Amino acid sequence: MPVLLDVRNIKKSYRMGKVIVQALRGVSFSVMEGEFLAVLGPSGSGKSTLLHLIGCLDRPDEGEIILDGKNVLRLSDDELAELRLKRIGFIFQFFNLLPRLTALENVELPLMLARVPEREAREKAKKLLELVGLGGRLNHRPSELSGGEQQRVAIARALVNDPKLVLADEPTGNLDTKSGWDIVNLMRKLNEEMNQTFIVVTHDQKVAEVADRIIYLRDGLVEGIKSVPR
Repeated sequence: MPVLLDVRNIKKSYRMGKVIVQALRGVSFSVMEGEFLAVLGPSGSGKSTLLHLIGCLDRPDEGEIILDGKNVLRLSDDELAELRLKRIGFIFQFFNLLPRLTALENVELPLMLARVPEREAREKAKKLLELVGLGGRLNHRPSELSGGEQQRVAIARALVNDPKLVLADEPTGNLDTKSGWDIVNLMRKLNEEMNQTFIVVTHDQKVAEVADRIIYLRDGLVEGIKSVPR
């Protein structure tokens, strides 16, 4: 399988008052197309910072990020916005759905931003909601959906622009155990059936064990990388 993402010696620091916090201290790894990768580590290990850098939401102090053959650090702000919209899907712990929009409208939104014709956008959003098991909940607003259903809407929204890479930040962290496992199994199913590449950040060893490989992150460094036997 070809390499989709190459992270090379990434470093990132933040200033908190008078203190400099080194969130990442030289992280390197690669991700293959179609891989399901977990990034596992305790709070404060740099997991979310790493995901934000890969997702082009922030820039590292040092290092390189090569996504789909492009060095993202050489792109302009407009080019980065285009990359985030069309090449990267995001799944967040707290869903980040727009409360006044229906499930269908929430999933349609990235397509509308990408100027996809309305009829085509609606049809594609509907198909994805059916794929994640919400065909009967298209016109429900987030407040009318359970936490697990809201996360399924978020997954459909993340996939609607056919991204090369889907990034999930603690996607089960705000769900009960059963709903959390339903979401993990759904992501794994989409990975296998659609050859969709996932990077999932988690502090849960059991969630990480569903992946093809686990990157162990601690104190801003890669502590180890393990392949998960199938």
